[in-house]
Amino acid sequence: MVHSNDQNFFSTERTLADEIRDSHKALSDLWQGVTLFSHVKKCVTVYGSARFKEDHVYYNLARSIGKALAQNGFAVMTGGGPGVMEAANRGAKEGGGLSLGCNIKLPFEQKLNPYIDEKVEFEFFFTRKVILRKNSVAYVLMPGGFGTMDEIFEVFTLLQTGKLPSRPVVCMGVAYWKHLGNFLRETMIESGTISVDDLDLALVTDDPQEAIDHIRSKIP
Repeated sequence: MVHSNDQNFFSTERTLADEIRDSHKALSDLWQGVTLFSHVKKCVTVYGSARFKEDHVYYNLARSIGKALAQNGFAVMTGGGPGVMEAANRGAKEGGGLSLGCNIKLPFEQKLNPYIDEKVEFEFFFTRKVILRKNSVAYVLMPGGFGTMDEIFEVFTLLQTGKLPSRPVVCMGVAYWKHLGNFLRETMIESGTISVDDLDLALVTDDPQEAIDHIRSKIP
């Protein structure tokens, strides 16, 4: 069985040599992301599923927001793969903007989409997530699965706790986020695990122009 670097990293049977080796790998991941994207000052990260095909409504929505972001002077960063990531990178290219990718090395390799100008390939998911957040001035959250939800709630947690500077977040796909919104309001708020103010962390919309206006209004 082939194990990913993340799986090996979290193994309970490791030596000090293993820890030192992988600490250097993690630092290398972070360093290459920091250095390659250090010149990018006005960037928006788009998160979302790798599974949507070209004819899917969410692929086309991601393509539209990627293009709109580029036309408004933003670079577009994604996880570099297919689906929503490809669509947003594709839209960025169509809008004449800079298109960036943070790909992950997997046992069954995730191929980079063909619409990327600059890219980094990461050994670890956790280092990749840091770089996807680090230089971006805003975040667009498209529909997605477990990985997307992990990224979304980490962004919310870091904003809620002040570990991440205040940055606008847009959730695209009203129908997709409806039940999650109900859970936040009817379960989490009612149980006291989050506050009503936490709902203000994100705008939910289907309109790329509304998303752009929201992002621009929140950036100094």
